[in-house]
Amino acid sequence: MNPPDIYYLSERVWTRGRNVILALLVLSAAAAGAGWAANPKQFHASYLVSYVYFVTIAIGALFFVMLQHLTGSAWSATMRRMMENIMVTVPLAAVLFLPVAAGIPALYEWSHPEFYSDDPVMAVKMAFFNPAFYSARMLAYFSVWIFLALVLYRHSVAQDETRSLEATRRAAFWSGPGVAAVMVTITMASVDWLMSLEPHWYSTIFGVYIASGGALAFIAALVAVLLLFRRAGVLARSVNVEHYHDLGKWLFALTVFWAYIAFSQYLLIWYANIPEETIWFKHRFEGNWIYVSALLLVGHFLVPFLVLLARAPKRNLPVLAGISVWILMMHWIDLHWVVMPTVHHHGFHWHWMDVATWLAVGSAFALVFWGRLRDRALAPVGDPRFEQGLQFRNV
Repeated sequence: MNPPDIYYLSERVWTRGRNVILALLVLSAAAAGAGWAANPKQFHASYLVSYVYFVTIAIGALFFVMLQHLTGSAWSATMRRMMENIMVTVPLAAVLFLPVAAGIPALYEWSHPEFYSDDPVMAVKMAFFNPAFYSARMLAYFSVWIFLALVLYRHSVAQDETRSLEATRRAAFWSGPGVAAVMVTITMASVDWLMSLEPHWYSTIFGVYIASGGALAFIAALVAVLLLFRRAGVLARSVNVEHYHDLGKWLFALTVFWAYIAFSQYLLIWYANIPEETIWFKHRFEGNWIYVSALLLVGHFLVPFLVLLARAPKRNLPVLAGISVWILMMHWIDLHWVVMPTVHHHGFHWHWMDVATWLAVGSAFALVFWGRLRDRALAPVGDPRFEQGLQFRNV
């Protein structure tokens, strides 16, 4: 007879994991702080890449949790708590935004007073791009994300004890307007954080491009986290090959969707041939940036597309683990490709602060994620669809 699934971490395991994450956070934060003192411009660019990387994954989790509530999904019920644990790292995004706010003068040329008078083309945009309004929009974005994440998490955790259907109804109620609010705010945040790095440039689907990349990276991160817990015997039966198969389908679908948005953005700009639009791609085709652009085509689309096209790889857990790590790496390269040409104009330039800031921001998010695992069920055992999720089978 198979042993029952493990739904709680022991105090010893939780403490050991927390200590490892804390040590990594202290070391990487110290390295990042030294980088800030030595080269502020490089620090702020590297930090922005790392910050947006993890925030888009957290927002992707928030979006998918709401999607499960809206659709009444049963297949994902056994893994939804892990989605929620990633989602509830969103409040940390508001705190970790402070270095970005401090770096506004180093990152955004629109923040310089002389930029207003020297460029009449930007006269209209300057009503939008100014430090005060930029900060006000950030407050609005974080308020929406934090409210939704905490409300959904509170209902889910409470349901572990109450087994109440009211929690399910309330979660679905908030998820309806929540999905719309998240799509609007993450689109606008993408414009503020990334597109405004080159304020002359504009693309009407840039926000969808960034959001789709974040959603894809979230599913990859979820697969990686679940497989790590599986190796430790946690949720090994509750999340089985059938569930991983469906997660593989999501990886495949979002890979295609990201590629469709990326190609649409490029095709429309190439066809219109307007200098204010084409300059953005021109910067990313200069020097060895052209190789990074080619890598995104092959690595972010062709590789996962071909690997996940058939049924068998989606049910092969080592293959699914490998392609998930690959997709997470491509998400970082994609954001690096968006940000760094504004710093290194003529070619890709790797810097040690890229790693230091990634580890610092990532370990901070990991610490919040890990903190939610203490004395809480690792699956929403009170959800009325939980038993149905255990019986899920792919057709």
